[in-house]
Amino acid sequence: MGVIHKIGRRKTAVARVYVSEGTGNITVNKKDFKTYFPTGTLQYKVLQPLAMTENAENFDIKVNVYGGGTTGQAEAVRMAIARAMCEVEVENRAILKPEGLLTRDPRMVERKKFGQKKARKRFQFSKR
Repeated sequence: MGVIHKIGRRKTAVARVYVSEGTGNITVNKKDFKTYFPTGTLQYKVLQPLAMTENAENFDIKVNVYGGGTTGQAEAVRMAIARAMCEVEVENRAILKPEGLLTRDPRMVERKKFGQKKARKRFQFSKR
């Protein structure tokens, strides 16, 4: 099979995933993914494409992820793994696409404008 390289993005987080045949080890930035993503919901998000395609123990996955926060990073890793599972087997696309795992979420933080407190919040106006 060789090594499959895919990229996933979410907000400002970028995840590069390298998938190869193995026993199910997942390392994120040279750490075990359970120590990198300590909460159960983040671990669930990372494992979701593997569980849906029933490949949890078939592949070793190395992940380099940077930018954003922990939730954005976990969702970027999820997207990259889902893309890799589609390249492993074409039938996996029909499983992952309806769940929205292959769709890039385009929502980004709106920039702050000058003369305002935040992106849309304005300074308080007084009549005095």
